[in-house]
Amino acid sequence: MTLPATVAVDVGGTKIRAGSVIDGELAHVRSVPTPATAGARAVLDTIAEVAAAVIAETSGSRGAGSGGAEFSSSGSEAGPDGAGNGSAENADLGESGSDSESGWRIGIGAAGVIDPVTGTVVSATDSLPGWAGTDLVSEISARTGLPVRAVNDVHAHALGEAAVGASRGARSSLLVAAGTGIGGGFITDGHLLTGRNSAAGHIGHVPSAAAAGLDCPCGGGGHVEAIASGPAILNTYRRLACGSVESNTEPAEPAAQGQSDNSASATAFRAPTSTPNSRSDRDGAAPVPTNTRELAAAASAGDELALRAFDIGARALGSALGGIVNVLSPEVVVIGGGLAEMDEAWWAPLREAFTAELIPAASGTPLVKAELGQDAALIGAAGLWNDEPGQKH
Repeated sequence: MTLPATVAVDVGGTKIRAGSVIDGELAHVRSVPTPATAGARAVLDTIAEVAAAVIAETSGSRGAGSGGAEFSSSGSEAGPDGAGNGSAENADLGESGSDSESGWRIGIGAAGVIDPVTGTVVSATDSLPGWAGTDLVSEISARTGLPVRAVNDVHAHALGEAAVGASRGARSSLLVAAGTGIGGGFITDGHLLTGRNSAAGHIGHVPSAAAAGLDCPCGGGGHVEAIASGPAILNTYRRLACGSVESNTEPAEPAAQGQSDNSASATAFRAPTSTPNSRSDRDGAAPVPTNTRELAAAASAGDELALRAFDIGARALGSALGGIVNVLSPEVVVIGGGLAEMDEAWWAPLREAFTAELIPAASGTPLVKAELGQDAALIGAAGLWNDEPGQKH
């Protein structure tokens, strides 16, 4: 086995994925549920356990002479018990006393605002209770005996796509993850822009006229995530089904002076008094979608309200991205996340709104789909070891 080798870990609110990266190959990928409700310590223990399992499996297969998969391969994924049978206390992988002797190191892309210099979780959402303030790097290093580096998970996605994915070869790129939330990462000359407090890339929290009066998961309001994320698009559909969103695409009249911020007139939204249980409330058709996946299927089948909901969200995101490109001027914009798997019902209005927002100097900026899927974060996390320790931009 060629050393050094890296265990790459992607920590999300619902699952933790990990795999080995050796000689530019990603292999032995496994996925386990994130014990989010059990608190930060349980999440840290699980990360250490799954890292130990990946190392054990990789060392065994390499010892037998088998090779890993290329970056484009996800390898085999373990079930819920795939993290290994030992406790975190037994997961010390650096018994030889130094990383140069053990040959392994760990790169992590994790949910939350992660300071890549200190490896601390600066802030996090309620999807991982107690995660904010966690000294991620020190805690995992203490559990494994290995050197660790960490970055935000979407930032890791950006690094992965820039290394061997859709933005490879570009001097600058903007990665946008559009799914349950809206996040991003900006790469220039091979380096990640983290900004003050490591908070760069919060694309979902730029203002959007289409989201005026809507609450954002961050606690604010009127942000593009409140209209363009998957859950937000589903909420738009429900408002359409209740007749609480105007059906035309014309901008609404400005709110009257003195009207409250959550007034409907600023965005043509009106608070629904109820959510229908089925489309039969309107036309006797099939049940209303209860999640974004079902809504996407309805849109593909030609459901007019589903198509309208995706159109509203896509145009809001496209417009926001056009404005961001006018500021940053990346060579390419890469779109990943669950919404990127949509068909032209989402992509067409996204591209149209994006193009319409660009200034002449930025016209022609490519807007492309990500290539690496979930593996982008693992590849990017492993790539943290390509820079000098503690590098921050």
